[in-house]
Amino acid sequence: MTNFYRVFGKGGFLLVLFIDVIKTITPVMLGGWLFAHYTDMVLTEVGPLYRYFDLAYFGQVLAGFFVMLGHCFPLFYKFKGGKGVMAIGAIVIIVDWRLALISWGVFLLVTILTRYVSLGAILGSIAFPLSMILLDIGGLAELNIVILCVLLVILRHIPNIKRLIKGEESKLTLRRSKEPGG
Repeated sequence: MTNFYRVFGKGGFLLVLFIDVIKTITPVMLGGWLFAHYTDMVLTEVGPLYRYFDLAYFGQVLAGFFVMLGHCFPLFYKFKGGKGVMAIGAIVIIVDWRLALISWGVFLLVTILTRYVSLGAILGSIAFPLSMILLDIGGLAELNIVILCVLLVILRHIPNIKRLIKGEESKLTLRRSKEPGG
């Protein structure tokens, strides 16, 4: 998204942002609804499993994980996609507003203070499972899936992490590049 903004400016960025958010929240909401309404009849006999996960949260984060896989490795683009940041950002908003405030707050604070969007994205993503633990939201199953989502974000940012360590990562500027790709 950051590179898209640098090349195409605010108008193109807002359109892509809108599309990314819609294509993430729709299956995440649907996943939560389906798991909450149709899996309880299967699990009523199991009893003790209920303490390990919440069906609505589980459906949301499971659907979100698959949305992230599709975003990062799209079939129609030869499995070369994004880094999953907007997807995980939309997932956290749907899962719980308190988690979203913490995760998005970390992202914004780090990005504003350092002007490194990649660092803000990584730390904001890490805040998602940490805030789940802190606020006791969801269960072990949901936490494990969210950790997989965060690992995916981190793996997709390995080149950025290397540039951050070398001091070569681009900082965010709110001006559009005059040359494409520059």
